[in-house]
Amino acid sequence: MSEYNDNQAPMIPVILSGGVGSRLWPVSRRAHPKPFMQLADGETLAEKTWNRARAVAGRAPILTVTSRDYYFYTRDLYQGLPDGDHQARYLLEPMGRNTAPAIALAAFFVRENLGDEATMLVMPADHLVSDQRNFEAAVHEAQQLASQDLLVTFGIHPTHAETGYGYIRQGEPLTASGSYRIDAFVEKPDIETAREYLESGKYHWNSGMFCFRASAVLDALAKYSAPVYEAVKNVWLNMDRNASPLEIPAELFAECPSISIDYAVMEKVANSAVVAADFGWSDIGSWKAISELYESDAAGNRIRGKAVLVESTNCFVQGGGRLVAAVGVDNLVIVDTGDAVLVADRNKAQDVKQVVAQLTELKDDAATYHQTVHRPWGSYTILEDADDCKVKRLVVKPGQVLSLQLHHRRSEHWTVVRGIAKVRRGDDEFLLEQNQSTYIPVETLHRLENPGTEDVHLIEVQTGDYFGEDDIERFEDIYGRVK
Repeated sequence: MSEYNDNQAPMIPVILSGGVGSRLWPVSRRAHPKPFMQLADGETLAEKTWNRARAVAGRAPILTVTSRDYYFYTRDLYQGLPDGDHQARYLLEPMGRNTAPAIALAAFFVRENLGDEATMLVMPADHLVSDQRNFEAAVHEAQQLASQDLLVTFGIHPTHAETGYGYIRQGEPLTASGSYRIDAFVEKPDIETAREYLESGKYHWNSGMFCFRASAVLDALAKYSAPVYEAVKNVWLNMDRNASPLEIPAELFAECPSISIDYAVMEKVANSAVVAADFGWSDIGSWKAISELYESDAAGNRIRGKAVLVESTNCFVQGGGRLVAAVGVDNLVIVDTGDAVLVADRNKAQDVKQVVAQLTELKDDAATYHQTVHRPWGSYTILEDADDCKVKRLVVKPGQVLSLQLHHRRSEHWTVVRGIAKVRRGDDEFLLEQNQSTYIPVETLHRLENPGTEDVHLIEVQTGDYFGEDDIERFEDIYGRVK
Protein backbone atom coordinates (compact mmCIF):
# COMPACT_ATOMS: atom_id res chain seq x y z
CA MET A 1 0.00 0.00 0.00
CA SER A 2 2.84 2.41 0.75
CA GLU A 3 3.87 2.41 -2.91
CA TYR A 4 0.99 4.75 -3.72
CA ASN A 5 0.42 6.67 -0.49
CA ASP A 6 1.92 10.07 0.22
CA ASN A 7 0.59 12.79 2.51
CA GLN A 8 -3.04 12.26 1.56
CA ALA A 9 -5.24 9.31 0.67
CA PRO A 10 -4.68 8.28 -2.96
CA MET A 11 -7.22 8.76 -5.71
CA ILE A 12 -7.46 5.88 -8.18
CA PRO A 13 -9.02 6.44 -11.60
CA VAL A 14 -11.35 3.59 -12.55
CA ILE A 15 -12.00 3.42 -16.30
CA LEU A 16 -15.16 1.59 -17.36
CA SER A 17 -14.63 0.26 -20.87
CA GLY A 18 -17.46 -2.01 -21.94
CA GLY A 19 -19.96 -0.19 -24.13
CA VAL A 20 -20.41 -1.25 -27.76
CA GLY A 21 -21.58 2.14 -29.05
CA SER A 22 -24.12 0.73 -31.49
CA ARG A 23 -25.23 4.23 -32.54
CA LEU A 24 -21.79 4.66 -34.15
CA TRP A 25 -22.02 1.64 -36.44
CA PRO A 26 -20.42 0.81 -38.86
CA VAL A 27 -17.18 2.11 -37.27
CA SER A 28 -18.06 0.91 -33.76
CA ARG A 29 -18.82 -2.82 -33.65
CA ARG A 30 -18.83 -5.44 -30.94
CA ALA A 31 -15.31 -6.66 -31.77
CA HIS A 32 -13.99 -3.09 -32.15
CA PRO A 33 -16.18 -0.85 -29.97
CA LYS A 34 -16.49 2.88 -29.50
CA PRO A 35 -13.50 3.44 -27.11
CA PHE A 36 -11.16 2.29 -29.90
CA MET A 37 -12.54 4.64 -32.55
CA GLN A 38 -10.04 7.16 -33.84
CA LEU A 39 -11.23 10.76 -33.73
CA ALA A 40 -10.28 13.67 -35.95
CA ASP A 41 -6.91 14.14 -34.23
CA GLY A 42 -5.93 10.48 -34.67
CA GLU A 43 -6.37 9.54 -31.00
CA THR A 44 -8.90 7.05 -29.74
CA LEU A 45 -11.35 7.79 -26.94
CA ALA A 46 -9.58 5.13 -24.84
CA GLU A 47 -6.23 6.90 -25.26
CA LYS A 48 -7.77 10.24 -24.34
CA THR A 49 -9.37 8.74 -21.23
CA TRP A 50 -6.07 7.19 -20.13
CA ASN A 51 -4.22 10.48 -20.52
CA ARG A 52 -6.96 12.28 -18.60
CA ALA A 53 -6.79 9.69 -15.83
CA ARG A 54 -3.00 9.80 -15.64
CA ALA A 55 -3.05 13.57 -15.21
CA VAL A 56 -4.96 13.25 -11.92
CA ALA A 57 -3.66 9.87 -10.68
CA GLY A 58 -0.18 10.89 -9.54
CA ARG A 59 1.67 7.67 -8.70
CA ALA A 60 -1.54 5.71 -8.07
CA PRO A 61 -2.52 2.80 -10.30
CA ILE A 62 -5.20 3.18 -12.96
CA LEU A 63 -7.77 0.39 -12.95
CA THR A 64 -9.63 -0.49 -16.14
CA VAL A 65 -12.74 -2.63 -15.92
CA THR A 66 -13.33 -4.15 -19.33
CA SER A 67 -14.45 -7.24 -21.17
CA ARG A 68 -12.01 -10.09 -21.46
CA ASP A 69 -12.49 -9.81 -25.24
CA TYR A 70 -11.03 -6.28 -25.18
CA TYR A 71 -8.16 -6.92 -22.76
CA PHE A 72 -5.33 -7.52 -25.23
CA TYR A 73 -6.37 -4.62 -27.43
CA THR A 74 -6.60 -2.33 -24.38
CA ARG A 75 -3.27 -3.54 -23.00
CA ASP A 76 -1.48 -2.97 -26.30
CA LEU A 77 -3.02 0.49 -26.59
CA TYR A 78 -1.96 1.50 -23.07
CA GLN A 79 1.57 0.17 -23.54
CA GLY A 80 2.14 2.82 -26.17
CA LEU A 81 1.09 5.60 -23.75
CA PRO A 82 3.05 7.30 -20.93
CA ASP A 83 3.30 5.02 -17.85
CA GLY A 84 0.93 2.53 -19.47
CA ASP A 85 3.18 -0.39 -18.57
CA HIS A 86 3.44 0.13 -14.81
CA GLN A 87 0.28 2.06 -13.83
CA ALA A 88 -2.29 -0.08 -15.62
CA ARG A 89 -4.34 -2.66 -13.70
CA TYR A 90 -7.17 -4.69 -15.20
CA LEU A 91 -10.40 -6.26 -13.99
CA LEU A 92 -11.88 -8.46 -16.72
CA GLU A 93 -15.62 -9.07 -16.98
CA PRO A 94 -16.82 -12.31 -18.60
CA MET A 95 -20.12 -10.56 -19.47
CA GLY A 96 -21.76 -7.19 -19.04
CA ARG A 97 -23.76 -6.66 -15.82
CA ASN A 98 -24.15 -2.85 -15.99
CA THR A 99 -22.22 -0.33 -13.89
CA ALA A 100 -23.14 -1.21 -10.30
CA PRO A 101 -21.38 -4.63 -10.20
CA ALA A 102 -18.40 -3.24 -12.15
CA ILE A 103 -17.96 -0.29 -9.78
CA ALA A 104 -18.52 -2.48 -6.73
CA LEU A 105 -15.76 -4.89 -7.79
CA ALA A 106 -13.47 -1.96 -8.47
CA ALA A 107 -14.26 -0.65 -4.97
CA PHE A 108 -13.31 -3.99 -3.41
CA PHE A 109 -10.04 -3.85 -5.36
CA VAL A 110 -9.31 -0.29 -4.25
CA ARG A 111 -10.19 -0.91 -0.61
CA GLU A 112 -8.10 -4.08 -0.37
CA ASN A 113 -5.06 -2.69 -2.16
CA LEU A 114 -5.07 0.97 -1.09
CA GLY A 115 -7.11 1.17 2.10
CA ASP A 116 -10.46 2.49 3.35
CA GLU A 117 -9.57 6.14 2.74
CA ALA A 118 -8.72 5.71 -0.94
CA THR A 119 -10.93 7.60 -3.38
CA MET A 120 -12.18 6.33 -6.72
CA LEU A 121 -12.65 8.51 -9.80
CA VAL A 122 -14.98 6.55 -12.10
CA MET A 123 -14.84 7.48 -15.80
CA PRO A 124 -16.36 5.81 -18.88
CA ALA A 125 -13.74 5.13 -21.55
CA ASP A 126 -15.89 6.47 -24.38
CA HIS A 127 -16.50 10.07 -23.31
CA LEU A 128 -14.71 13.16 -24.56
CA VAL A 129 -13.41 16.01 -22.40
CA SER A 130 -11.89 18.98 -24.22
CA ASP A 131 -10.94 21.26 -21.30
CA GLN A 132 -8.36 19.43 -19.20
CA ARG A 133 -7.74 22.32 -16.81
CA ASN A 134 -11.40 22.65 -15.83
CA PHE A 135 -11.65 18.88 -15.62
CA GLU A 136 -8.79 18.70 -13.11
CA ALA A 137 -10.33 21.53 -11.06
CA ALA A 138 -13.67 19.68 -10.94
CA VAL A 139 -11.93 16.45 -9.93
CA HIS A 140 -10.09 18.25 -7.13
CA GLU A 141 -13.39 19.64 -5.81
CA ALA A 142 -15.03 16.21 -6.05
CA GLN A 143 -12.13 14.63 -4.16
CA GLN A 144 -12.55 17.13 -1.34
CA LEU A 145 -16.27 16.33 -1.09
CA ALA A 146 -15.60 12.58 -1.28
CA SER A 147 -13.20 12.90 1.67
CA GLN A 148 -16.30 13.89 3.68
CA ASP A 149 -17.94 10.57 2.71
CA LEU A 150 -20.18 12.17 0.11
CA LEU A 151 -20.97 10.19 -3.04
CA VAL A 152 -20.20 12.65 -5.81
CA THR A 153 -21.22 12.79 -9.45
CA PHE A 154 -20.34 15.34 -12.11
CA GLY A 155 -23.14 17.41 -13.65
CA ILE A 156 -22.50 19.18 -16.93
CA HIS A 157 -23.86 22.69 -17.55
CA PRO A 158 -26.41 22.15 -20.34
CA THR A 159 -25.72 24.17 -23.48
CA HIS A 160 -29.03 23.35 -25.18
CA ALA A 161 -32.30 21.49 -24.59
CA GLU A 162 -31.07 17.92 -24.94
CA THR A 163 -33.48 14.97 -24.85
CA GLY A 164 -30.80 12.27 -25.04
CA TYR A 165 -29.36 12.72 -21.53
CA GLY A 166 -30.62 12.19 -18.01
CA TYR A 167 -30.55 15.24 -15.75
CA ILE A 168 -29.61 16.04 -12.14
CA ARG A 169 -31.57 18.66 -10.19
CA GLN A 170 -29.38 20.57 -7.77
CA GLY A 171 -30.31 21.09 -4.11
CA GLU A 172 -28.70 23.25 -1.47
CA PRO A 173 -25.18 24.57 -2.26
CA LEU A 174 -22.19 22.91 -0.65
CA THR A 175 -19.40 25.17 -1.93
CA ALA A 176 -19.16 28.63 -3.44
CA SER A 177 -17.59 27.20 -6.60
CA GLY A 178 -20.66 25.27 -7.73
CA SER A 179 -21.21 22.03 -5.82
CA TYR A 180 -24.63 21.07 -4.51
CA ARG A 181 -26.47 18.36 -2.74
CA ILE A 182 -28.49 16.32 -5.20
CA ASP A 183 -32.20 17.01 -5.05
CA ALA A 184 -33.21 14.44 -7.68
CA PHE A 185 -32.11 12.40 -10.68
CA VAL A 186 -34.43 12.93 -13.64
CA GLU A 187 -34.94 10.64 -16.64
CA LYS A 188 -34.46 11.77 -20.23
CA PRO A 189 -37.10 14.48 -20.86
CA ASP A 190 -39.18 15.42 -23.88
CA ILE A 191 -38.14 18.57 -25.74
CA GLU A 192 -40.50 20.94 -23.90
CA THR A 193 -39.38 19.67 -20.49
CA ALA A 194 -35.74 19.89 -21.58
CA ARG A 195 -36.28 23.56 -22.46
CA GLU A 196 -37.75 24.16 -19.01
CA TYR A 197 -34.73 22.50 -17.39
CA LEU A 198 -32.36 24.66 -19.43
CA GLU A 199 -34.15 27.90 -18.55
CA SER A 200 -34.37 27.12 -14.83
CA GLY A 201 -30.58 26.91 -14.37
CA LYS A 202 -31.05 24.20 -11.72
CA TYR A 203 -30.54 21.13 -13.87
CA HIS A 204 -27.34 19.51 -15.15
CA TRP A 205 -26.67 16.72 -17.60
CA ASN A 206 -25.80 13.47 -15.87
CA SER A 207 -22.26 12.71 -17.07
CA GLY A 208 -22.03 9.16 -15.71
CA MET A 209 -18.79 10.07 -13.90
CA PHE A 210 -18.38 9.63 -10.14
CA CYS A 211 -16.00 10.24 -7.27
CA PHE A 212 -16.27 8.54 -3.85
CA ARG A 213 -14.35 6.62 -1.28
CA ALA A 214 -14.33 2.90 -1.98
CA SER A 215 -15.55 2.22 1.56
CA ALA A 216 -18.39 4.75 1.21
CA VAL A 217 -19.83 3.28 -1.98
CA LEU A 218 -19.56 -0.27 -0.60
CA ASP A 219 -21.35 0.80 2.59
CA ALA A 220 -24.09 2.39 0.48
CA LEU A 221 -24.45 -0.73 -1.65
CA ALA A 222 -24.72 -2.90 1.45
CA LYS A 223 -27.47 -0.63 2.83
CA TYR A 224 -29.51 0.18 -0.26
CA SER A 225 -28.77 -2.66 -2.73
CA ALA A 226 -27.90 -5.65 -0.60
CA PRO A 227 -28.41 -8.23 -3.42
CA VAL A 228 -25.77 -6.44 -5.51
CA TYR A 229 -23.39 -6.07 -2.57
CA GLU A 230 -23.66 -9.70 -1.46
CA ALA A 231 -23.32 -11.11 -4.98
CA VAL A 232 -20.29 -8.95 -5.77
CA LYS A 233 -18.69 -9.69 -2.40
CA ASN A 234 -19.06 -13.41 -3.15
CA VAL A 235 -17.36 -12.88 -6.52
CA TRP A 236 -14.50 -10.93 -4.95
CA LEU A 237 -13.83 -13.46 -2.18
CA ASN A 238 -13.84 -16.39 -4.59
CA MET A 239 -11.61 -15.06 -7.35
CA ASP A 240 -7.84 -15.27 -7.64
CA ARG A 241 -6.94 -11.80 -6.37
CA ASN A 242 -3.20 -12.33 -6.95
CA ALA A 243 -3.62 -12.84 -10.69
CA SER A 244 -2.68 -10.22 -13.26
CA PRO A 245 -4.96 -9.36 -14.91
CA LEU A 246 -7.77 -10.08 -12.45
CA GLU A 247 -10.33 -12.36 -14.09
CA ILE A 248 -13.90 -12.41 -12.79
CA PRO A 249 -15.43 -15.92 -12.49
CA ALA A 250 -18.23 -16.17 -15.04
CA GLU A 251 -20.65 -18.36 -13.06
CA LEU A 252 -20.50 -16.15 -9.97
CA PHE A 253 -20.63 -12.90 -11.92
CA ALA A 254 -23.73 -14.08 -13.76
CA GLU A 255 -25.52 -14.13 -10.39
CA CYS A 256 -24.96 -10.37 -9.91
CA PRO A 257 -28.04 -8.24 -10.62
CA SER A 258 -27.62 -6.18 -13.79
CA ILE A 259 -28.26 -2.63 -12.60
CA SER A 260 -26.69 0.80 -12.95
CA ILE A 261 -24.94 2.55 -10.07
CA ASP A 262 -27.51 5.36 -10.40
CA TYR A 263 -30.44 3.05 -9.68
CA ALA A 264 -28.60 0.87 -7.17
CA VAL A 265 -27.12 3.68 -5.03
CA MET A 266 -27.04 7.27 -6.21
CA GLU A 267 -30.81 7.80 -6.41
CA LYS A 268 -31.33 6.33 -2.94
CA VAL A 269 -28.65 7.86 -0.70
CA ALA A 270 -28.95 11.11 1.22
CA ASN A 271 -25.19 11.84 1.17
CA SER A 272 -24.94 12.52 -2.58
CA ALA A 273 -23.51 15.61 -4.23
CA VAL A 274 -23.03 17.01 -7.71
CA VAL A 275 -20.09 19.07 -8.92
CA ALA A 276 -21.51 21.40 -11.56
CA ALA A 277 -18.82 21.51 -14.22
CA ASP A 278 -18.03 22.85 -17.64
CA PHE A 279 -15.08 21.01 -19.14
CA GLY A 280 -16.19 20.41 -22.72
CA TRP A 281 -17.86 17.07 -22.04
CA SER A 282 -19.59 14.90 -24.62
CA ASP A 283 -20.57 11.25 -24.53
CA ILE A 284 -20.04 11.10 -28.32
CA GLY A 285 -23.32 9.21 -28.54
CA SER A 286 -24.16 9.60 -32.23
CA TRP A 287 -22.75 10.45 -35.64
CA LYS A 288 -24.19 13.91 -35.23
CA ALA A 289 -21.94 14.35 -32.17
CA ILE A 290 -18.95 12.98 -34.09
CA SER A 291 -19.59 15.36 -36.98
CA GLU A 292 -19.49 18.36 -34.66
CA LEU A 293 -15.82 17.59 -33.90
CA TYR A 294 -14.92 18.63 -37.47
CA GLU A 295 -14.81 22.09 -39.00
CA SER A 296 -17.41 22.74 -41.67
CA ASP A 297 -16.96 24.34 -45.05
CA ALA A 298 -19.05 27.23 -46.36
CA ALA A 299 -21.91 24.85 -47.22
CA GLY A 300 -21.95 23.33 -43.74
CA ASN A 301 -20.34 20.07 -44.88
CA ARG A 302 -17.80 18.19 -42.79
CA ILE A 303 -15.54 15.64 -44.45
CA ARG A 304 -13.07 13.02 -43.29
CA GLY A 305 -11.35 10.99 -46.00
CA LYS A 306 -11.85 11.25 -49.77
CA ALA A 307 -15.15 12.84 -50.75
CA VAL A 308 -16.64 15.05 -53.45
CA LEU A 309 -19.88 16.89 -52.63
CA VAL A 310 -21.82 18.68 -55.36
CA GLU A 311 -24.71 21.00 -54.52
CA SER A 312 -24.90 19.34 -51.10
CA THR A 313 -25.23 21.03 -47.72
CA ASN A 314 -24.91 20.25 -44.01
CA CYS A 315 -23.59 16.72 -44.58
CA PHE A 316 -21.00 14.68 -42.72
CA VAL A 317 -18.97 12.23 -44.80
CA GLN A 318 -16.41 9.78 -43.43
CA GLY A 319 -14.73 7.59 -46.00
CA GLY A 320 -12.12 4.87 -45.88
CA GLY A 321 -9.98 4.02 -48.87
CA ARG A 322 -12.72 4.65 -51.41
CA LEU A 323 -13.98 7.93 -52.83
CA VAL A 324 -17.43 8.99 -51.62
CA ALA A 325 -19.44 11.28 -53.92
CA ALA A 326 -22.77 12.94 -53.09
CA VAL A 327 -24.91 15.14 -55.32
CA GLY A 328 -27.85 17.34 -54.35
CA VAL A 329 -28.35 16.06 -50.80
CA ASP A 330 -28.79 17.80 -47.47
CA ASN A 331 -28.34 16.98 -43.78
CA LEU A 332 -27.00 13.46 -44.28
CA VAL A 333 -24.47 11.29 -42.46
CA ILE A 334 -22.54 9.07 -44.88
CA VAL A 335 -20.00 6.65 -43.43
CA ASP A 336 -18.10 4.12 -45.56
CA THR A 337 -15.90 1.49 -43.88
CA GLY A 338 -15.15 -0.59 -46.96
CA ASP A 339 -17.46 -3.45 -46.02
CA ALA A 340 -20.49 -1.37 -45.04
CA VAL A 341 -22.03 2.02 -45.87
CA LEU A 342 -24.31 4.02 -43.60
CA VAL A 343 -26.56 6.74 -45.01
CA ALA A 344 -28.73 8.50 -42.43
CA ASP A 345 -30.53 11.75 -41.81
CA ARG A 346 -28.43 13.66 -39.25
CA ASN A 347 -31.53 14.22 -37.14
CA LYS A 348 -32.14 10.45 -37.05
CA ALA A 349 -28.55 9.54 -36.12
CA GLN A 350 -29.66 8.14 -32.74
CA ASP A 351 -31.63 5.43 -34.57
CA VAL A 352 -28.57 3.77 -36.12
CA LYS A 353 -28.69 1.27 -33.23
CA GLN A 354 -31.78 -0.22 -34.90
CA VAL A 355 -29.57 -1.25 -37.83
CA VAL A 356 -27.32 -3.14 -35.42
CA ALA A 357 -30.35 -4.78 -33.80
CA GLN A 358 -31.55 -6.06 -37.19
CA LEU A 359 -28.08 -7.27 -38.18
CA THR A 360 -27.80 -9.09 -34.85
CA GLU A 361 -31.18 -10.73 -35.37
CA LEU A 362 -30.06 -11.83 -38.84
CA LYS A 363 -26.77 -13.13 -37.35
CA ASP A 364 -24.85 -10.98 -39.81
CA ASP A 365 -21.14 -10.65 -38.97
CA ALA A 366 -21.29 -6.95 -39.89
CA ALA A 367 -22.79 -6.31 -36.43
CA THR A 368 -19.62 -7.65 -34.81
CA TYR A 369 -16.60 -7.58 -37.09
CA HIS A 370 -14.82 -5.19 -39.43
CA GLN A 371 -12.88 -6.24 -42.50
CA THR A 372 -9.85 -5.94 -40.20
CA VAL A 373 -10.29 -7.93 -36.99
CA HIS A 374 -7.93 -7.45 -34.06
CA ARG A 375 -6.69 -10.50 -32.20
CA PRO A 376 -4.28 -10.88 -29.23
CA TRP A 377 -1.54 -11.99 -31.64
CA GLY A 378 -2.12 -9.23 -34.23
CA SER A 379 -4.89 -8.86 -36.82
CA TYR A 380 -6.41 -10.23 -39.97
CA THR A 381 -8.08 -8.43 -42.87
CA ILE A 382 -10.69 -10.16 -45.03
CA LEU A 383 -9.76 -9.67 -48.68
CA GLU A 384 -12.46 -11.92 -50.14
CA ASP A 385 -15.40 -13.78 -48.61
CA ALA A 386 -17.10 -16.06 -51.14
CA ASP A 387 -19.10 -19.28 -50.94
CA ASP A 388 -16.16 -21.43 -52.04
CA CYS A 389 -13.20 -19.62 -50.42
CA LYS A 390 -12.15 -16.98 -47.91
CA VAL A 391 -8.95 -14.95 -48.27
CA LYS A 392 -7.29 -13.09 -45.39
CA ARG A 393 -4.13 -11.10 -44.83
CA LEU A 394 -2.71 -11.98 -41.41
CA VAL A 395 -0.32 -9.77 -39.46
CA VAL A 396 1.39 -11.56 -36.55
CA LYS A 397 3.25 -9.36 -34.06
CA PRO A 398 6.79 -10.23 -32.88
CA GLY A 399 6.89 -13.02 -30.31
CA GLN A 400 3.19 -13.84 -30.70
CA VAL A 401 1.72 -17.29 -31.28
CA LEU A 402 -1.64 -18.36 -32.69
CA SER A 403 -3.41 -21.18 -30.87
CA LEU A 404 -2.67 -24.83 -31.59
CA GLN A 405 -5.82 -25.72 -33.53
CA LEU A 406 -7.51 -27.65 -36.29
CA HIS A 407 -10.49 -27.19 -38.59
CA HIS A 408 -13.13 -29.75 -39.49
CA ARG A 409 -14.57 -28.15 -42.62
CA ARG A 410 -11.82 -26.18 -44.30
CA SER A 411 -8.21 -26.41 -45.41
CA GLU A 412 -5.77 -23.49 -45.49
CA HIS A 413 -2.95 -22.30 -47.73
CA TRP A 414 -0.39 -19.91 -46.20
CA THR A 415 2.01 -17.73 -48.20
CA VAL A 416 4.47 -15.46 -46.38
CA VAL A 417 4.79 -12.02 -47.98
CA ARG A 418 6.93 -10.39 -45.28
CA GLY A 419 9.04 -11.71 -42.41
CA ILE A 420 9.76 -15.28 -41.28
CA ALA A 421 7.04 -17.49 -39.79
CA LYS A 422 7.45 -20.62 -37.68
CA VAL A 423 4.85 -23.24 -38.60
CA ARG A 424 3.70 -26.42 -36.93
CA ARG A 425 1.78 -28.76 -39.24
CA GLY A 426 0.92 -32.09 -37.66
CA ASP A 427 4.14 -33.32 -36.05
CA ASP A 428 6.40 -31.21 -38.29
CA GLU A 429 7.85 -27.77 -37.43
CA PHE A 430 9.59 -25.58 -39.99
CA LEU A 431 10.27 -21.96 -40.99
CA LEU A 432 8.56 -20.17 -43.89
CA GLU A 433 10.40 -17.25 -45.44
CA GLN A 434 9.17 -14.58 -47.84
CA ASN A 435 7.53 -16.06 -51.01
CA GLN A 436 7.35 -19.53 -49.43
CA SER A 437 4.06 -21.30 -48.75
CA THR A 438 2.51 -24.36 -47.12
CA TYR A 439 -0.78 -26.27 -47.11
CA ILE A 440 -2.79 -27.22 -44.01
CA PRO A 441 -5.28 -30.05 -44.78
CA VAL A 442 -8.62 -30.47 -43.03
CA GLU A 443 -8.39 -32.11 -39.56
CA THR A 444 -4.67 -31.28 -39.29
CA LEU A 445 -3.26 -29.86 -36.07
CA HIS A 446 -1.41 -26.61 -36.82
CA ARG A 447 0.01 -23.44 -35.33
CA LEU A 448 1.63 -20.23 -36.58
CA GLU A 449 4.26 -18.24 -34.70
CA ASN A 450 6.39 -15.15 -35.22
CA PRO A 451 9.84 -15.87 -33.73
CA GLY A 452 11.36 -12.64 -35.02
CA THR A 453 11.43 -8.96 -34.09
CA GLU A 454 9.31 -7.61 -36.98
CA ASP A 455 5.72 -8.24 -38.00
CA VAL A 456 5.02 -11.29 -40.16
CA HIS A 457 2.54 -10.77 -43.00
CA LEU A 458 1.01 -13.71 -44.82
CA ILE A 459 -1.90 -14.47 -47.11
CA GLU A 460 -4.26 -17.22 -45.97
CA VAL A 461 -6.56 -18.85 -48.50
CA GLN A 462 -9.28 -21.03 -46.97
CA THR A 463 -11.15 -23.59 -49.08
CA GLY A 464 -14.03 -25.80 -48.01
CA ASP A 465 -17.77 -25.59 -47.37
CA TYR A 466 -17.77 -23.44 -44.18
CA PHE A 467 -15.48 -20.65 -42.95
CA GLY A 468 -17.00 -19.50 -39.67
CA GLU A 469 -14.83 -18.77 -36.61
CA ASP A 470 -16.65 -21.55 -34.75
CA ASP A 471 -14.88 -24.11 -36.96
CA ILE A 472 -11.75 -23.50 -34.86
CA GLU A 473 -11.05 -26.24 -32.30
CA ARG A 474 -8.29 -25.01 -29.98
CA PHE A 475 -6.01 -27.30 -27.97
CA GLU A 476 -3.41 -24.88 -26.58
CA ASP A 477 -3.56 -21.09 -26.37
CA ILE A 478 -1.31 -18.63 -24.51
CA TYR A 479 -4.19 -16.12 -24.40
CA GLY A 480 -6.52 -18.35 -22.38
CA ARG A 481 -9.04 -19.05 -25.18
CA VAL A 482 -9.18 -22.82 -24.76
CA LYS A 483 -12.54 -23.73 -23.23
